[in-house]
Amino acid sequence: MKVWGMVLGGYPRTRLSRYSLRDSERGKISTSEYNINMLKTHSEVIGAQKAAGLPVVVDGMIDWHDIFRPFVESWRNVAVDGLLRYFDNNFFYRIPVFTGEPDIIRPVLAPRVLEYGPLADPAVLKVVVPGPVTMAKLARNLTEYKFEELAEKIAYSLRMEVEKAVELGAGMVQVDEPILADMDATVDDAALAVDLVAGIVRGFEDKAILAVYFDSPKPEVYEKLLDVKTRYLMLDITDARERALKLVEAKGFGSHEPVLGLVDARRIHDDNFDRLISDVEAIRKHVDVDEMVFTTTTWMDLIPFRYSLRKTFLLGLLTEKYAVEKGFELVTVWR
Repeated sequence: MKVWGMVLGGYPRTRLSRYSLRDSERGKISTSEYNINMLKTHSEVIGAQKAAGLPVVVDGMIDWHDIFRPFVESWRNVAVDGLLRYFDNNFFYRIPVFTGEPDIIRPVLAPRVLEYGPLADPAVLKVVVPGPVTMAKLARNLTEYKFEELAEKIAYSLRMEVEKAVELGAGMVQVDEPILADMDATVDDAALAVDLVAGIVRGFEDKAILAVYFDSPKPEVYEKLLDVKTRYLMLDITDARERALKLVEAKGFGSHEPVLGLVDARRIHDDNFDRLISDVEAIRKHVDVDEMVFTTTTWMDLIPFRYSLRKTFLLGLLTEKYAVEKGFELVTVWR
């Protein structure tokens, strides 16, 4: 069995990036100075992941205000409104407001692949998009479309984004649907997500991940998610540990390669490796897979920057420790 690691999503801002974003919005620095500062910061987080031995890296998305905003600001017929808390985190997002069918003005992902893809080598760059069901659920719908119709139109725009990103060299695509771990999520929500994700990743399913985090889905919701046409399925194991382990024991991962959210990205304390390895061994009893992927429980933009670097190191160390102790193949360069 192959074992490898990756960071799930975005990183927190450094002092340089925070001041650069603020000064750029106030017109106090030039566009070129802002771009140079962002390149420095993103290069730092990519370098940290490569140094940790992770074969798949993210650019850090440090210039993203939240997971929705880059797309909202790049699409017609959608704007932003006031702030709302993002699930149960001490973190807020601006509400997307849809007034019509979203239409791409300028791509979000393609320029990032061109800029950061070469920095990732020999690792590959993963691009991340918000799931259409999560985005539609957390948005304000002022259109004539029903919820399902709006989610479909969001998915179409996301498809255009990721298709171009893969064409330009993105090595993996991740679709984040944290809303599906919410206790109010329904089987119908999961079924809609399964259908829409299939459209987003059609043609590169072997490079695709569906990520569900902040909690464990209800059993009936998770069972439906096992139909998703992605090679990889990510679950947050650590946040709701007992429920997650029971879920995997009962349902497994279907035909998917498991991506296990182990390293706690919402807390600054070092993780207990013995407990995490014990959890992985418990999961391995109920799955028969060719690969096992270790990741963070969520994005790391909820903790200070220096701790995000520490968590990156711990993720790489945990992955190596497990592979060596159990005699599995440790993957540090993507196939």
